[in-house]
Amino acid sequence: MTLDTNILIAFFEEDPVVVGALSAWKMQGISLFLSTIVEAEVLSFDKWTSGERNRIEQFLEQEFVSVPFDRPLSRIAARIRVKKSIKLPDAAIAATALYTNSPLVTRNIRDFRSVQNLQVLSL
Repeated sequence: MTLDTNILIAFFEEDPVVVGALSAWKMQGISLFLSTIVEAEVLSFDKWTSGERNRIEQFLEQEFVSVPFDRPLSRIAARIRVKKSIKLPDAAIAATALYTNSPLVTRNIRDFRSVQNLQVLSL
């Protein structure tokens, strides 16, 4: 599963649906992928204190597979943006899901529903 930023925010806010789903997927051995774009968005959330941000950084490193936004992903994101009017961070997140061949888990299907071949799961 590739996670959108809003899923991680909901997780950290202890949303029971999101906490339950992520916990179940981890117990099932399902890989949880994070684009480095998602990591940057989560860590720049202005609500966190510096201590919380440090704990979140450690948690992200331990619990998720980080997928760098590198040249191959930038090319996929660019192709998405050529075809659809989508913001670059969203295109990068969609590109990560396509690259890892995993569903994108989000709370904002509207931003991603027009991306070809992208499986989107809403929580």
